[in-house]
Amino acid sequence: QVQLVESGGGSVQAGGSLRLSCAASGRTFSSYVMAWFRQGPEKEREFVARIGWSGARIYYADSVKGRFTISRDNAKNTVYLQMNSLKPEDTAVYYCAADSTVVFHSSPSQYDYWGQGTQVTVSS
Repeated sequence: QVQLVESGGGSVQAGGSLRLSCAASGRTFSSYVMAWFRQGPEKEREFVARIGWSGARIYYADSVKGRFTISRDNAKNTVYLQMNSLKPEDTAVYYCAADSTVVFHSSPSQYDYWGQGTQVTVSS
């Protein structure tokens, strides 16, 4: 079992920045690929970013490429999402997720563990 707890959400104006954190406990954090997803109002959960065990093999959704940066600190059992140049359409609940496989996939159904989510609201 892996327990995931997100933090760092909040309300910002367009153009602002936030950094989300996801703290993991339980089984070995470094053995999991980690990802961030988001779910906006009346929308399906969508892939945002993914990072491999060692911090390599990073993938981003086209909608956030160049603005968001995913990173991880295995010593702290934490994955981060630095979000810059935020837009109103980035408003969503952001979730971190853990995947025990190395094959890249963007479908939420392929991920093994989830956090409870943290709200990000971007006003225009």
